[in-house]
Amino acid sequence: MFNENEVQKDSMKYGNLNYLYLLFIIPLLIIGYILVFRKKTRDLKKFASLELLKKCGVSVSRKGPWLKATLIIVGILFVICALIEPKWGYHWEEVEKKGIDIVIAVDTSRSMLADDVKPNRLEVARREVEDLLKVLEGDRVGLVVFAGTAFTYCPLTSDYGAFRLFLNDLNTRIIPLGGTAMAEAIRQGIATFEKDSRNHKAIILITDGENHEDDPLAAAREAKEQGIVIYTVGVGKKDGAYIKIKDERGQESLLKDRQGQVIKSRLDEITLNKIALETDGLYTPAYGTQWGLERIYQDSIAKFEDTTYKTQQVKRYVNRYQLPLFIATILITLESFLFERRKEKYQLR
Repeated sequence: MFNENEVQKDSMKYGNLNYLYLLFIIPLLIIGYILVFRKKTRDLKKFASLELLKKCGVSVSRKGPWLKATLIIVGILFVICALIEPKWGYHWEEVEKKGIDIVIAVDTSRSMLADDVKPNRLEVARREVEDLLKVLEGDRVGLVVFAGTAFTYCPLTSDYGAFRLFLNDLNTRIIPLGGTAMAEAIRQGIATFEKDSRNHKAIILITDGENHEDDPLAAAREAKEQGIVIYTVGVGKKDGAYIKIKDERGQESLLKDRQGQVIKSRLDEITLNKIALETDGLYTPAYGTQWGLERIYQDSIAKFEDTTYKTQQVKRYVNRYQLPLFIATILITLESFLFERRKEKYQLR
């Protein structure tokens, strides 16, 4: 581990390359000076020839104006170099990251293919999570998927880009075992959190609420004992909808039970409300404009006191803009000094 104050060598970096567009000023200045000097020479020749002016004791120098122009142009070039903030060398700093640990448990059972919310329940669930990611700032998120069983699909991470890869891969074929094991999903969410962590923890359970396994309220009580708050999101509508599935040929049909009866999936808001209330959480349906995961986060989860969950070493590059700025100042000042010296010399004559 490097000392915080020890500067290490490294390749050059740049803080703001957007200022490179100012480089077009340099050729414009060169062209401008050429045109101005040519015009002055022509105007001077109209008045008298250079030889005659020299005989009269008038000092005419071609190198002087070009020297002054060169100092100005090179000085501006170094100003641009300062603006792009060249950096070389670095030191290590300890940085603490703060946030809340959130495990999102998404139902991937076939009932999530029902289209009582468009285009289907699973797609609406994915959109809810996407909306949540847009407002997160430093919080870690993990992903649990469940149907007849549950497992952690993405561990806790603050890399939202990586999390989105797992989120976009959600489908009803991830877990072949049928059913909706909400209790197992909650327990798997509990297991996803780091042991002995003092961070605030929340589980967001996104499902249609049709439980076909053990008691989810018992699992909710286990979560409460560990200080975990559960927020539930109901996807679907009370009236329910039939579940459309496709066979290997791509032909659609309605899902049936073992008795050959067509299955109609309905949203169970009562169970989802009970799970949330058991841990002092909140329930929201995934439809309408009044509620949603984004609002739950802003009105409730985000109000948890932030806690440090990670300390890491971060490489800090040393900004060296002062060097080109110093050179630019010297060159421009020198140009002004030469101008004043020439003015004094002329007055003495």
